[in-house]
Amino acid sequence: MKLPPAPWQKRPGMAELLTALSADAGETRYVGGCVRDTLLKVEASDVDLATRLAPEEVIRRLKAAKIKAIPTGLAHGTVTAVIAGKPVEVTTLRRDVSTDGRRATIEYTDDWKEDAGRRDFTINALSADPASGTIHDYFGGLDDLKAGRVRFIGEALRRIAEDHLRILRFFRFHGRFGRGEADGEALAACSARANDLMALSRERIADELLKILALPDPAPTVALMAAQGIFAPVLPEIAAEGVERLHFLIRRERAAGVAPDGVRRLGALLPRDALVAVGVGTRLRMSNAIRLRLGCIAERGETGRPDALAYRVGAECAVDRMLLDEGLSDPAPSIASLAEWEKPRLPVRGGALIARGLPAGRIVAATMQAIERDWIEQGFPDAETLEPAIAARVAQALRDTQ
Repeated sequence: MKLPPAPWQKRPGMAELLTALSADAGETRYVGGCVRDTLLKVEASDVDLATRLAPEEVIRRLKAAKIKAIPTGLAHGTVTAVIAGKPVEVTTLRRDVSTDGRRATIEYTDDWKEDAGRRDFTINALSADPASGTIHDYFGGLDDLKAGRVRFIGEALRRIAEDHLRILRFFRFHGRFGRGEADGEALAACSARANDLMALSRERIADELLKILALPDPAPTVALMAAQGIFAPVLPEIAAEGVERLHFLIRRERAAGVAPDGVRRLGALLPRDALVAVGVGTRLRMSNAIRLRLGCIAERGETGRPDALAYRVGAECAVDRMLLDEGLSDPAPSIASLAEWEKPRLPVRGGALIARGLPAGRIVAATMQAIERDWIEQGFPDAETLEPAIAARVAQALRDTQ
């Protein structure tokens, strides 16, 4: 079988890169996702090469060809070549000497099948000769790709023991490429070894989880993960009602034409408790912005006027809340109204109130808050339109101080 032509193969600088790495002589191949995605007629986001050449030789050749070389992962045999401003990872063929579930000690090999055998799934172990287009499939990946089946290479339990992240990767790839029921052996192994996830860094878990949730429709996959007890060791907060909310959210996103968002979907999965939601973000070592957004989503309730909600919580969280508001029959018009929304500025400052006779301090602050409430309620009018409300609030404050 031959690899079909794809735009990434004609990327500027690709021919020079392959020449430098002796692809014509069989020393270097396309490997992994770019082969898999091209066979599926899906645009390949990344291009990876595997080579028999040692990393030091790869760097030497790239420099000789005036191709930028970055030693991004020399400990694992990976050099990043930069062509036309885009990275291409070049990794020397490897075998695992030892693994501990999080990292592997490797040594180099010149055996293509041995290198392919250390990959996780059969559909990710495909390689292709750049010169002839011939696809090399050592473990039945082509048949699995055709059947929409995600299957571990070799014994599933052993592969998960080598790298615990493969549990989450299995569900991500099943959610993306799988059709029908998940592979039974893989599913049983992931369930049996779910506690192994506790040994992973929280950053790796968060990254993989958000990738799963960013799939077009991860709800069936998430429901499967919950049923198999995958979340229990690291995210016990995810319960059946959260999965139902995720189903609801995805339907609403599609109806409103809103792009998938992993953080929003995680917020839907979590309980409606801001402390719990922020705590999950903290435990997963997510950014402060993501933690605050999760907390904001958890506080969802009646949304009211879109612009008023956006003013209080920001446009991003306003969209999150409107999508999750079951009392809002059709959030699309409200969301569309925020497409180019910019937060307005209250057209009065504390100094102006002091100039009208209010003493600086607590009274000015309280009066400003009251004026801001009036301003929001009136739809953010300009200073002239707001003047009656300002005058009334100042007058009331002056009376209260007497």
